[in-house]
Amino acid sequence: MLLRKYVICMYVDMKIIRTLTFLVFCFLLPSYNGTAHQFQKPVNTIPVNYRISDVELRLYGMINDYRRRYDLPPIPLSVSLSYVASAHVKDLFFHHPDQEPCNFHSWSDKGPWKAFCYPRDENKKNSVWDKPKEFTPYKDKGYEIVYWENSQVDIDSVFTLWKSVGYFNSFLMNTGKWQGTKWEAIGIGVYENYACAWFGQTADPYGPPLAEGQNPVSREIADTVKTTEVIQNDAQQAQPVVPADSSQALLKANTPQGPPLKYYIIVRSNIPVKDVQKFVIFYTEKGFPATKSLEHEGKARISIFETLDKAEAMAKLKEVKHTYKDAWLMKN
Repeated sequence: MLLRKYVICMYVDMKIIRTLTFLVFCFLLPSYNGTAHQFQKPVNTIPVNYRISDVELRLYGMINDYRRRYDLPPIPLSVSLSYVASAHVKDLFFHHPDQEPCNFHSWSDKGPWKAFCYPRDENKKNSVWDKPKEFTPYKDKGYEIVYWENSQVDIDSVFTLWKSVGYFNSFLMNTGKWQGTKWEAIGIGVYENYACAWFGQTADPYGPPLAEGQNPVSREIADTVKTTEVIQNDAQQAQPVVPADSSQALLKANTPQGPPLKYYIIVRSNIPVKDVQKFVIFYTEKGFPATKSLEHEGKARISIFETLDKAEAMAKLKEVKHTYKDAWLMKN
């Protein structure tokens, strides 16, 4: 009899425990309204500490000056597209998503965006040009051009290349595929070896970005939206603000000195590697015995002259431009 009471008591206690556990579990679950629960995607915005750099502003100015010479209207600078551009050049530099079979338009899985291998992942339901919508308030597509070189980019070289190659120039001048298109927004990103520009056909409601050292005055970004970090990397920690005219000196002072830079005169870019030999032969026969190809990621540039002396390179470039007006100088 005593044993039976003991068993009944244990049975009651276990029911209580199960009931309490169930109540706690229900309390912790999200509310259920009879349909599958869906988590609301955070509203995207621009980090309040984001600023466009002086170098990026200069490249932006060069693009609009170029357009103005041909009576084209300036393209408004966009904080959203500039943030996308800034994020992408840093992603390319730190994480190198542009490894075969992916190219420069690719993105890693290291930020508040979906990883993307371009052109492999491109299809009607999944476009790399939707990147602005993934982590900024910009609601339309953006279209990108990218520049890369082995050393820290020089924006004069960036702009010269973009003007001289038809594919890039069509973005700058609304020609070719972009004939009749009106750009309502542009974003610029420059970081280490990379530079890029993003173009949009819709105006950015957030307006232009703030410049380095500039504090917000009239533009207010809501405190309730989620601020995202671009790159989750130790190298992304905040750096001390340095006056623009002394930043290069500080960089050199804190960077180990490597081999001296070489200067190349480039006459052709974006050449498929399989076609390189015929261009090397062509320019060699034109009187440039030092012609060679500089290859990267399945594409090549044709160099007809190289030197360690910048003054010599500039003098030679001036001479070459009489024959090849789109020739430009690259350092490596």
